[in-house]
Amino acid sequence: MIDDQDRARRELVARLRQLASDVRRLTAGFDDLTLRRRTVAEQWSLIELVCHLRVVQQLFEGRIDAMLERDAPAFDSYAPENDAAFATLIASHPGHEEVQRFLADRDRFTRRLETLTPDQWQRIGRHPTFGIFEIQFLVEYMAHHEAHHVYQMFTRRVPFVRGEKMVNE
Repeated sequence: MIDDQDRARRELVARLRQLASDVRRLTAGFDDLTLRRRTVAEQWSLIELVCHLRVVQQLFEGRIDAMLERDAPAFDSYAPENDAAFATLIASHPGHEEVQRFLADRDRFTRRLETLTPDQWQRIGRHPTFGIFEIQFLVEYMAHHEAHHVYQMFTRRVPFVRGEKMVNE
């Protein structure tokens, strides 16, 4: 019999897969220029949101590595506005290739999560905002964070679908 924690972990992995599917669907059919266009002034474009999701996944995967390798590692808070590598990525004018990288990374990441043992899911880390937390909390946090940005993608693509004038036209 599958216990509640195991079921919850499997649902988290399925949720991450669904969110990736949403990203694929919400970016499909647009050329690179459209993906880079901002529909809301001073807010990220569709591709900037995808880049953010990929960078955060890489960050969290690194945290999971540290939590599996060391006892209760400490992590700093992340802020994309303080991340020079993120700024460089955005300045490189990414497009569909970045969506494909995100999707490939997500597939690899979710397959990796499926290999974690129940004890590994409970490995801990420390964070200035969240205190002591487990890998399971980190993955759930990631899913909620990502769902927020997928919603932003959904709303920011509306002008493209309706053929409305963009903020930078």
